[in-house]
Amino acid sequence: MAEAAAAKRTAMDRMLDTIERVGNKVPHPAVIFLVMIGVVIVASVIMAAFAAQVTLETTAEDGTLVQQVVAVRSLLSTEGLRFMLTSWVDNFMAFSATGMILVAMIGVGVSEQTGLVAALIRKIVAVTPARFITFVIVLLGGLSSIAADAGYVVLIPLGALAFLSLGRHPLAGIAAAFAGVSAVFGVNLLITPLDGALTEITNDAIALVAPGQSIDLTATLWFSIVSLVAMSALCAWITEKKVEPHLGAYDPTRAGPVASEGAGPADGAGPDIAAEARGLRWAGYAVLAVLAAIVALSWGDGAVFRNPETGSLISDSPLMQGLIVLVAIIFLAAGAAYGAGAGTLKTVSEAIGMIDRTFRNMGPLVFLFLVIAQFLAFFAFTNIATVLAVTMADALVAMNLGTVTLIIGFVAVILLLDILMPGAIPKWAIFAPIFIPLFIQLGSDPATVLAAYRVADSPMNVVTPLMGYFPLVVIFCQQYQKDAGVGTVIAIMLPYTLWLVPIWTALLVGWYLLGIPWGF
Repeated sequence: MAEAAAAKRTAMDRMLDTIERVGNKVPHPAVIFLVMIGVVIVASVIMAAFAAQVTLETTAEDGTLVQQVVAVRSLLSTEGLRFMLTSWVDNFMAFSATGMILVAMIGVGVSEQTGLVAALIRKIVAVTPARFITFVIVLLGGLSSIAADAGYVVLIPLGALAFLSLGRHPLAGIAAAFAGVSAVFGVNLLITPLDGALTEITNDAIALVAPGQSIDLTATLWFSIVSLVAMSALCAWITEKKVEPHLGAYDPTRAGPVASEGAGPADGAGPDIAAEARGLRWAGYAVLAVLAAIVALSWGDGAVFRNPETGSLISDSPLMQGLIVLVAIIFLAAGAAYGAGAGTLKTVSEAIGMIDRTFRNMGPLVFLFLVIAQFLAFFAFTNIATVLAVTMADALVAMNLGTVTLIIGFVAVILLLDILMPGAIPKWAIFAPIFIPLFIQLGSDPATVLAAYRVADSPMNVVTPLMGYFPLVVIFCQQYQKDAGVGTVIAIMLPYTLWLVPIWTALLVGWYLLGIPWGF
């Protein structure tokens, strides 16, 4: 880090330095999760001994209201020990992040090694004014939620390469992309797979007190559109005014082996201009061909990619369920076409070799995901998160707060719980049956609660190591700073959380007070 930058360290910089230093002293992430498994085991034994439990109100398949008692289960009970012994393979196979990354990297690996990714970065940098690059990266990260979790695999490393090509710190590019992909994950300009799940859960909760009432997928669309654009602009400002000054100038000598060996846009390596242009043109044709096939398979009633029962392209459809495969196919087709056009890929065997090299570099990540999968499964088995969530929600309801105060309190509870339970759908399944009826009784639109949930669910994602893709971001950072660790990621992402939470909450409250429709 430059001496001039070091001389101007602010109080915030010193705090972030301390967080990074302390955070990086913790063991390898795999060790952290093994320790946390031990903590969960002990906590489950203690809470089960005190018979910790809560009662949930849920809707049965026939629409009737059912009360369900959820108790903490000890991992050292007979049932718990059997579960820990017999569920390892199932837990790992059920951890979707592993499969998503492995499938996506088939296409991404070919695109990267043929030079398509580097060429795209050069093109984006060339056509986008420098002052808008950060905003574009954050916005693309936010939009990536239409492809579920693909943004974590694709856009975050692209953010690093884009910044590096401009002589900016690649970790700032990772931070900007991670903020877009995860810190504003709950909102989009379009309808996403998440919207279908949240809407379905919301309508089940509405049915508890108002059986004839429901909301549509677009119930919070206006708020989501404004939130995505506004929060993307805020994240771009945070990147340029807070994160980059904190990081200082990039020192390439600190890069890890992958970045040191890889051919990135900053190397100057690559095909000549004519070959690159031809490769990009052929890649564009390949993408259009794949998109045309997708449209053809989605067109009309009974189309292959539509839900066979409802005909929907969004809710529980083959299109949404197979989106990560389609992403892999698009990148594979584009990468192969680019390589053929630019002369960087000549045979099928070369393409298979590229995929092989990509997978060889992912061994440490696969092991880490194996450990994370066990922790998440063991934690879910205990029911600790559910008991804590319902207890916190009941305490908030019992305070008899006004609507605005209740909205703010609801946001605060979700933010705290997100540290332990980052998944958007599981939390909403717990909180919707509690807060949707409450807000209806207060005369408020159920969309108000859903909008508040979108605000609260995302900002903590980027600072909790329990988020499934957090270790992947650590590995991305280590490519450019070999001594980076959990503390490094938390330190560069904490400013986003600290700014997003109050400003986004203020937007939420202002929207409610002004009576602006949340959607339609």
